[in-house]
Amino acid sequence: MIDHVSIAVSDLTAAAHFYDRALAPLGMRRVADRGRSIAFGKTYPELWLNLREGYRTDAGSGHHVCLRAPSEAAVSAFHDAAIENGGKSDRGPGSYPGVINTYHCAFILDLDGNKIEVATFSRS
Repeated sequence: MIDHVSIAVSDLTAAAHFYDRALAPLGMRRVADRGRSIAFGKTYPELWLNLREGYRTDAGSGHHVCLRAPSEAAVSAFHDAAIENGGKSDRGPGSYPGVINTYHCAFILDLDGNKIEVATFSRS
C-alpha cells in the first residue's frame, strides 16, 4: 500500500500555486511546508513537491503519478484547473476500459512535465 509520493519541481513557489488550484477539486490542500518541500493531502501528506533546481522532465520520462478522484466531475474539474493554471492536457477526461473495470480519468503534464493522472473507478 502506498502512503505518499514525491515529485521533483524546479520552482517550488510556482508548482505549489499550480497544485493549490489543480488539487482543490480532489479535496486536497497544503498540509505541510518544510521550506524546500510542500505536501498536499486531505488530512495528511499524500503528495510531496520537492525543490530540485534545474529539474525538468519530459512526457516520455516515465514519471507518472495517479491520484484518486471522488467522482467523474472531480476528474474534469482537476483537468480544467490544471490547464487554466499552465498545465498541458495529455489526455482529456473520459472513460476507459481498465484491468478490472471501466474507469474515468484524465492526464495532465504539470509545469515541470510530470505526468499526473486523476481517476475514479466505477463500483461495478
